Amino acid sequence: MIITGGYNGFSYADIANVVGIRKASIHHHFPSKVDLVRTLVARYREEAEAGLNHIELNVSDALEQLRSYIGYWEACIADASAPICVCALLASQLPALPEEVAMEVRAHFSYLSTWLTSVLDRGSRLGQLQLSDTPHAEAEAFIATVHGAMLSTRAYSDPNMFSFVTGPLLDRLAPLS
Repeated sequence: MIITGGYNGFSYADIANVVGIRKASIHHHFPSKVDLVRTLVARYREEAEAGLNHIELNVSDALEQLRSYIGYWEACIADASAPICVCALLASQLPALPEEVAMEVRAHFSYLSTWLTSVLDRGSRLGQLQLSDTPHAEAEAFIATVHGAMLSTRAYSDPNMFSFVTGPLLDRLAPLS
C-alpha cells in the first residue's frame, strides 16, 4: 500500500480489509501508524542490507556486483513484485514524514551509499571499474540514477525504461578495453 499511495495513502482499515483481520489486532502490535511504518522500513532496510551482503559474498568482481544490484531491481520491476524502492518512494515524502520514519529512510540511504562507495572504491583500485569522480560522488550518482530509473519506469508505465536508463550507467563504469 505504501508503494501504491505513499505514507498517507492507506489506513489501518485498509490493511484490515486486505489481511482479513480487525483494526484492533493491528493496533495491538502497532499502536500508531508511525510504529507500523517505522517497523516496516526497518525490516525493509534489514532485508536490503542482507541482500547487499549476499552480493558481496557471492560476487567478487565490482562491476558484476553493480550488475547484480541493478539486476535485482530489474527483475522486481519486470514481475511487479517491487516496482519501486520503498525508501526511495518515502524519501520523496520526507518533509511530511514523522521523524521516526524519516530516520529509518535516511539510514537506508546511508547504508546503500556506504556499500556502493566501498564497491566503487575497491573496483577502481582493482581496475574493475572506471570512475570519473570520487567513489562517494559516484555512489550518490549511482543511487540517483537507479532510483530515477524507477521513477521513469513508473512515469512511462514501461518496465524496459529501467534498463534503458541504467544500462548506460553500467557501460560508463566498465573499464576501457
